[in-house]
Amino acid sequence: MTNTRIALLPDRGVVKVMGEDAGKLLQGVITNDIALLQSQPAIHAGLLTPQGKILFDFFVVRVPGGFCLEAARDKTAELSDRLNLYKLRVKAEIEDTSADHTVAALWGGPYELRHDGKPPIWFADPRLPGIGFRELVTMRTDWALGGEDADTATQDDYHTHRIELGVPEGGKDYAFGATFPHEALFDQLHSVSFEKGCYIGQEVVSRMANRGTARKRLVPVVGAAELPAPGTEIVACGVTIGSLGSTAATRGLALLRLDRAAEMSSRGLSLYAGEVPVRIQLPSWAHFGFSAKELSTPI
Repeated sequence: MTNTRIALLPDRGVVKVMGEDAGKLLQGVITNDIALLQSQPAIHAGLLTPQGKILFDFFVVRVPGGFCLEAARDKTAELSDRLNLYKLRVKAEIEDTSADHTVAALWGGPYELRHDGKPPIWFADPRLPGIGFRELVTMRTDWALGGEDADTATQDDYHTHRIELGVPEGGKDYAFGATFPHEALFDQLHSVSFEKGCYIGQEVVSRMANRGTARKRLVPVVGAAELPAPGTEIVACGVTIGSLGSTAATRGLALLRLDRAAEMSSRGLSLYAGEVPVRIQLPSWAHFGFSAKELSTPI
């Protein structure tokens, strides 16, 4: 019996950025620091609008000759096109290779890589140690899901796992093009560098960090019963303070105005998602809080 679980993620795809200037191109446009890949296998990052809102989020892993970006599959073609717009005279080739890759998540215990042929791309999820590992497997690799050292799981099982840890995902917990990195916890989950040089939207992100002006954030919520559908408004005393993102039974993630949540709590008012009472549980790794102590009980 093993505690390790492995699940295919068909909603994830891959964009390749290859060539001698691939790193230079990415360093100038994404939120995280490509130099970190000298000491770790992968980074998580985003590409922003000039106004500082997230257009795409993705993992970046170094491969021979360049980089692979693992992103939401329904955004990879758009991501490839956007990077090509920024390429200008840079020596780099950008291609959506989602059709040639299978993405899997592994979590819960140890796992030994098994392959016959070209080795898969394998890395620890850099956002949070407990979330597990990722595998990007090409169609030229003989690869089987699960086996003696891992139990086969579903994509829904993986999302339940990350929801329980309080880790958001773009397109499910926040809308692309409408959310600032701090709201999506980029500053909490090692997805943005405050030391690297300029990138698109950097001025807005730095200002929010310096002034502490992130009034909205994604936080885990626990319902008294099974939570309603994603998108349901979170309400207190008739006042909407946010909305649900992804859910798994009684647990979910919600994008909330934290100042209003704290105010409602200080007045003894309960929060509701539809008809279901909910309470906020900050993850133990979060280094932000609420002014109301009762809202900051760690998971």
